[in-house]
Amino acid sequence: MLAAVNPAYAVTFLYDHGHIGLATLGLVFLVVTGAEALYADLGHFGRRSIQTAWFSLVLPALLLNYFGQGAKVLADPTAIENPFYRLVPETLLLPMVVLATAATVIASQAVITGAYSLVRQAIQLGLLPRLAILHTSASQAGQIYIPRVTGALLVGVLLLVGLFRTSSALASAYGIAVATTMVVDGLLAFIVIWKFWHWPLWRVGIVVAPLVLVDVIFFSANLLKLLEGAWAPILFGASMVLLILTWRRGTSILAHKTRRSEVPLDILLASLQKHPPHMVPGTAVFLTSQPEFAPTALLHNLKHNKVLHEHNVILTVVTTDTPRVTDEERVKITVRSPHFSSMTLKFGYMESPNVPKALAVARKHGWHFDIMSTSFFLSRRALKPASHSAMPRWQDRLFIGLAKSASDATDFFHIPTGRVVEVGTQVAV
Repeated sequence: MLAAVNPAYAVTFLYDHGHIGLATLGLVFLVVTGAEALYADLGHFGRRSIQTAWFSLVLPALLLNYFGQGAKVLADPTAIENPFYRLVPETLLLPMVVLATAATVIASQAVITGAYSLVRQAIQLGLLPRLAILHTSASQAGQIYIPRVTGALLVGVLLLVGLFRTSSALASAYGIAVATTMVVDGLLAFIVIWKFWHWPLWRVGIVVAPLVLVDVIFFSANLLKLLEGAWAPILFGASMVLLILTWRRGTSILAHKTRRSEVPLDILLASLQKHPPHMVPGTAVFLTSQPEFAPTALLHNLKHNKVLHEHNVILTVVTTDTPRVTDEERVKITVRSPHFSSMTLKFGYMESPNVPKALAVARKHGWHFDIMSTSFFLSRRALKPASHSAMPRWQDRLFIGLAKSASDATDFFHIPTGRVVEVGTQVAV
């Protein structure tokens, strides 16, 4: 049985059996699934924890299990009907079922935490609308809980159980999902090593091409089961791509339309110096994603309230390409006029954008911050379909629905609700 580690047997089998060999690859592919969920948890537990768990426990346990099943079938060919449960004596069958059920529950936790991690990173990168993210640990920043993701997973699991009914039918759907993930990961690894690690192209090809080739073979094998259930994850993946593209395109159109009515900040500051409005004590923080333009909330405050705070901060929150940002790089302040400053807060894509905590860090840069004398001005946009939109009508309505489902910016940026002033505007997209 130990001779099975020799890849020559697998290559010979595929060469001699052709199409049957490819179909067999699709059937045995599930032995390598689970690794993708384990590595999706890197953002939660770190590389060292994942490496320790994989090499010291998971990989040896899997090898012992599969080698044991193979040895059992070689010794007793009738065990082929269910080699896993035939490994144990009849008296231990029920405890083994309980153990397997517990292992399934434990494995589901890796999928759940992986989903939290991926959704959070997608939100930080602007690929999905904001969702409420709850931190469940004071010491581990990666320990998070996203209620809406949990609800979506529950609905998805119930649909899968209702559609496929048996684990053998579900295996076809699971295989293509994992195979596709591995192919995409291989291609992304090629790009990262080539573009960011600056390896020569030929060296990257030597290292990555064999891995991608194996993944493509497994993907092709699982694609043979398209009508047997592999269509489900493909449909789900296509739906997620549609949501991401709709959100990205919609936010781009919205930003373009909003920019038409905005005034360059330099022009507004020059106008305020010539015709200063009534000043009130305190600090006003205006959140915006376009710091070169005057925030909508600032313009409406001047237009309707006709007042200006003594200290005004144009605040922009930026998500970096790195997992985390040091306190030294967190804050950048630029003085624009006696009453105005521009501030940029940087957060890593694995960090929670806690604005008040980051503003406290700004004290090291000489900025005096008192939460009790500071007001945060936010713009709340009410979206409605435009008569002539750059997107199809169905996509337009989908984007509006996604925007309405987004969590409140106050909660997302951890701003105290008692210090927030929201200014509403209506925009047609």
